[in-house]
Amino acid sequence: MNNTPPEERIKPFRLVKYFTFTGLIVIFLVTIILSVLNTLWVKSMQRQNSEDYARSLIENLNNQIFVQVIVPIGVMFKGNIQFSNKKTFELMDKVVRNTLHSFEVETLNFYGMDNTILYSFDSDLIGRKNFGGTGFQQALEGKISSKLVQRGNFFEISLGFPKVVRLITYAPLRWEPQFARLSGPYLGVIEIVQDISGDYQAIFRTQILVVITCTLIMGALFVVLIFVVKRGEGIIQKRAMERLRLKERLGRAERLSSLGEMAAGISHEIRNPLGIIRSSAELLKKKVTKIDPSNTIPDIIVEEANRLNQIITDFINFAKPRSPNLVPCRIEEVLDKNITFLSMQIEENGFTIKQNYQNFLPEIQADAAMLYQSFLNILINAMQAMPDGGTIGIDISATEKILTINFEDEGCGISDEVMGKIWDPFFTTKEMGTGLGLGVVKNLIESHGGSIQILNRSQGGASVTVELPVEPT
Repeated sequence: MNNTPPEERIKPFRLVKYFTFTGLIVIFLVTIILSVLNTLWVKSMQRQNSEDYARSLIENLNNQIFVQVIVPIGVMFKGNIQFSNKKTFELMDKVVRNTLHSFEVETLNFYGMDNTILYSFDSDLIGRKNFGGTGFQQALEGKISSKLVQRGNFFEISLGFPKVVRLITYAPLRWEPQFARLSGPYLGVIEIVQDISGDYQAIFRTQILVVITCTLIMGALFVVLIFVVKRGEGIIQKRAMERLRLKERLGRAERLSSLGEMAAGISHEIRNPLGIIRSSAELLKKKVTKIDPSNTIPDIIVEEANRLNQIITDFINFAKPRSPNLVPCRIEEVLDKNITFLSMQIEENGFTIKQNYQNFLPEIQADAAMLYQSFLNILINAMQAMPDGGTIGIDISATEKILTINFEDEGCGISDEVMGKIWDPFFTTKEMGTGLGLGVVKNLIESHGGSIQILNRSQGGASVTVELPVEPT
């Protein structure tokens, strides 16, 4: 038998539980980290797409401005292009707006070579100098550059999703190759501003949705895990307690077995001299009766010898119960014999036997003598529970496999303290009892493959239920 304490056997399960919970938390954190990294990757892709989009617009716009503005105006004004001229500005504005029509551009600025804004969607910016910054300088070197401008409160910017996000792209406005040799490679610098706040907000909403989904899934897994762990702990604890109880029962059974063997040996040794004492007392009684009829000493000796013999019989029956001799038996007939035997005590003490037998009770295989002894003890206990008299109910019912006998009395019932010890050998609440009566009854019933149960009735008194198999097991 496993002698490991229950606490030691539960420790491995607690270790598994710890690693399971830790693993679940790690998986959740890794999922959040992957979600953040995925968001950064999507934002990077979105920025790259926006930059490519701006480059395509600038290339198309460069061609349209050169063909529809620079060439015609240059011919008209003999190469002197002035955007301050109303016709020049209107033509420029028309070409730019037609080219960018339906494209996602918030504003556009066109810088001259001296870093002065010559054209803009915002008329207030026209004429401003040194407004291009490093983007303008890089464009003059032939480089296309972009930068993000973010606006929002501290938390929005910290989380990476500001309220306003603009992508500003600078690119040189080039001469066509055949003219570049005459006037230089660049006409000026174009600045395109794109508002990509909506794209960032869509990415943010997607990330929040991913986080919420992961949280809900992990929460559901956590709840399921807690349920499984609690159930597992309950099962393990229950099994540990069952093992502990079985161990205690085994130890008690071993002690009782040793005690029973000793009691049986002693009982056999006592029985022989006790028989001699009883027979000698009976002979003494005959002689004393002739000399002194009122002398009751021999009667007391015989009575006590008989009582002692009954105690010895209980010890032997409890310590070494014999196997039942199974023969066809009718329970109602056994109970009728019990009632007949107790009829004098029933009448003298004011008891009433109320019998309720199911019709057509089956015949069972049992040892009638053993059942007689068991039922007799039960009935005597019921009468002792009602010293002032009362009703004893006997109900018999049966199914195809089980025959049930129920005994009920109207006594004061059994206290919880006594109920917990009622099957313990040598435990008794009676002054003259041995505490083996119910133990003997239990052994006799269980030797038939049956069971016995004692409960308190809600209306008062106790109920003893005996179940016996119809067919031997």
